[in-house]
Amino acid sequence: MRAKSLPGWNKSRLRLVLLLFFMALAIPTGLLIMQAGSQMKWEAFHQQRLLAEELHARIDRRYMKLIEVESARSFTDYSFLNVAGENNNGFLKRSPLSAYPVKSGMPGVIGYFQIDHNDLFSTPLLPENRQSGNFLQLSSVEVKNREQLVQQIYQTLNKNKLVASKPLLAVKQNKLKDGVVGGKREDDVSGIMSSMSSAPSPSMEAPKQSKKEVRSQLAFDQLGSSDSSAYRQQKVIPGSLGRVEDLKLKNKYQKKLESQKRHLTESKAKASKVLRKERNVLPVAEMEESLALEKRDSDKKDLRVSIFESEIDAFNFSVLDSGQFVLFRKVWKNGQRYIQGILIDSQQFIDKVIRESFYATGVSLGSDLTIAYQGNVLSVLGSASSGRYIASNPELQGTLLLQSNLSSVLGQLELIFSVNTLPIGPGGVVLGWLVVVLAVVFLTAFYLMYRLGLKQIMLSRQQQDFVSAVSHELKTPLTSIRMYGEMLREGWATEDKRKSYYDFIFTESERLSRLINNVLQLARMTRNDLSVELSPCSVERLLNIIESKISSQVEQADFTVNIECDDNIRDRAVDIDEDNFSQIMINLVDNALKFSAAAEKKQIDIKASRAKADTIQFSVRDYGPGIARDQMKKIFQLFYRSENEQTRVTVGTGIGLALVNQLAQTMNGKVDVVNQSPGAEFIVSFPIRADAR
Repeated sequence: MRAKSLPGWNKSRLRLVLLLFFMALAIPTGLLIMQAGSQMKWEAFHQQRLLAEELHARIDRRYMKLIEVESARSFTDYSFLNVAGENNNGFLKRSPLSAYPVKSGMPGVIGYFQIDHNDLFSTPLLPENRQSGNFLQLSSVEVKNREQLVQQIYQTLNKNKLVASKPLLAVKQNKLKDGVVGGKREDDVSGIMSSMSSAPSPSMEAPKQSKKEVRSQLAFDQLGSSDSSAYRQQKVIPGSLGRVEDLKLKNKYQKKLESQKRHLTESKAKASKVLRKERNVLPVAEMEESLALEKRDSDKKDLRVSIFESEIDAFNFSVLDSGQFVLFRKVWKNGQRYIQGILIDSQQFIDKVIRESFYATGVSLGSDLTIAYQGNVLSVLGSASSGRYIASNPELQGTLLLQSNLSSVLGQLELIFSVNTLPIGPGGVVLGWLVVVLAVVFLTAFYLMYRLGLKQIMLSRQQQDFVSAVSHELKTPLTSIRMYGEMLREGWATEDKRKSYYDFIFTESERLSRLINNVLQLARMTRNDLSVELSPCSVERLLNIIESKISSQVEQADFTVNIECDDNIRDRAVDIDEDNFSQIMINLVDNALKFSAAAEKKQIDIKASRAKADTIQFSVRDYGPGIARDQMKKIFQLFYRSENEQTRVTVGTGIGLALVNQLAQTMNGKVDVVNQSPGAEFIVSFPIRADAR
C-alpha cells in the first residue's frame, strides 16, 4: 500500500478547511459592514427627519402668516359697505372683502360669510338691502354672478347644517325700488345721508350670550368642539381616505406623539381666548345706493353712523362633511354674538402650500406625506423617488418619519411623513463599492487557495505515483539484467540463447539510460538549472540523428519507422540543442511505442515539414487508440498519467511528455497533439533560422 505524504488530505477536506477559513474571515467582516450600513441607514433616516421637521416648520409658518392676515380683519370688513374717515366727516366705501372675483392671500378661498345673532346669513359680496336692477354701480351681469357665488356659499353651509333654511340674506323692510332709495330718488341720496345723526358710542361690556341660542350658533359651537369630534369617536369623516391607524405605520416615537397631543390641547385652549377688542364704525342703514359719493360736498349734512366696540375671538378651523375647509370666529357686538367665517376649497388649500412646498424639497424624494384631520386621512402625497436609493428595505419602509400637528388654529391638521426609500449618500456608495471589492477579493482568494491546495495535493499524489513508477521501472529491468547476467556467468545458457540474452540486457540497459536521463533532466528542471546551447542544424541532419537514436528502440518493439522530409526544407537550418532535441524525439517515439503496442498497424511515422513561412515542424504519429479529448492538455503536466498506478498496463513514469514540453520551450519551440484516424500525432515546431529563410 502506498505511503501518503499528506495523510488525510483530499478535495473534500481541503474544501471544508478553506470554507471554514473563509467563513472565519467573512462573518466578522460581514458583521462590520452590516453595522456600518445600519449606522449609515439610520443617519440617512435622521437626516430625512430633520428635512421633514424643517419642511413642517416652513409650512406652518406660511399658514400662520396667512391666518394672521385674516385675523387682522376688522368686524366691519364682513359688511358690504364701510365708513371711511372720521365719524361725521366720513364717507362710504366698499369692504375689501366685497371684491369679485374673491381676492385673498389665503389659497382656495371660495368666499366670506357672516351669521348674525338672529341666525341671518350675509356676505360682503352683496349688501343686505338691494334692488333687483343696477345698484351701487354694479352691472346686472356682475350682480348675477355675485348672487350665484352667494348661493353656492349658502347652500354649502346649509348642507352642512351650519345655517338655517331661512331667507338667503337678511332683508330690511324698507325695500329699494328701481332708482329709489328709501322712498327718495337717487338725486336725494345726499339728503338722506345728511339727515342721519351720529349715534353715541356704547360703553364696553362683557360679552353676553342671548338666552335663546339660535341653531347656527349652536352648530358652529359643535363644529369647533373636540369632545364630539370624529377624532374622539374614532369615526371616518365623509370624503376622507380612511383613518391614520389604517396606514399601519411603524411608530417608534410615542413620547413625541404624546407631546404633540399636549401641544394640540394647549393650542385649542389658547385659541379659545379673546384675541382682541376694537372700535368699529358702520353706517346706521346700509341702503345707500351710490359709491360715487365717496367724497361728500362741504355743504351736505353729516353721515349718520353707528360707533360701537366689538370683541373678536381667534379663528377656529374645521372640515365640513362636504369636504370643504371652514375658518370661523366668534365676534361680539353689544353683547350679541356673530359668526364670521371663510369657506375654503380643501384641495387648493393643500396644493398651494403643502404640495408645492413638499415637492420643492429633497424630503419628497424618499418619503410619503399624509395630510390628516382629527385622525382622518385627507390627502396622500407620494414620494418622487428617482432611483438612487436604498430600495426594498423592509426594516424602514413604511416607518413613521415625523408626525406633527400644525400650530394654533390649524392644530387639528396633521402632517405625517413616512419613509418610502432612503438616499444612499456618498458614504453608501463607498460602502457598496467596499462590499463589492471585499467580495471579489475573498472569492478570488478562496478560489486561488483552493486551486493551489488542490494542485499541491495532486502534485503530492503524482510524486508518490512517480516514486512508485520509478521503483517499478528500475526494479524490473535490473532484476532481469541480474537474472540473465547470472545465467550467462554460470554458463547455464546455450549458445543459441546467449545472443538473445545479450540483446535483452542491452535493451533494458538503454531503457534504464533513458529513464535516468529523464530523471536527471527533471532534477535540473526542478532546480531551474535546465540550460541549453543552441546552434544551427539542418533538418536533414536532425532526421539522421533521430533515425540512429531510435532504430534499435523501434526494432526491439517489432515496429517499423517511416521517416519523411519535404525536399524544400532539407537544407533549412534551425537553432537547436541536438541532445535536447534527441531526447524530445526519443521520448515521443517511446510514448508512441508504449500506447500503440496493441495496434494492428505497428508503424511509427516521423515527418519534417514546413508549417508556415518561418516554422519547421517535426511530427511523430502512431496508429494506436489516440488520446481522449479531455486529457490532451493534461498529458503535458508533470507526473500526470491517464492510468492508475495499480491498474495501468503501460510502463512509464509520467515525466516524459512534461520534459518534451519543457525542453521544446527552452529552445523557442512549441508542442501540440492532434488525434488522427487512427492514432495520435505529436507535433514539435521550431522557428527557421533567420539567415536561412
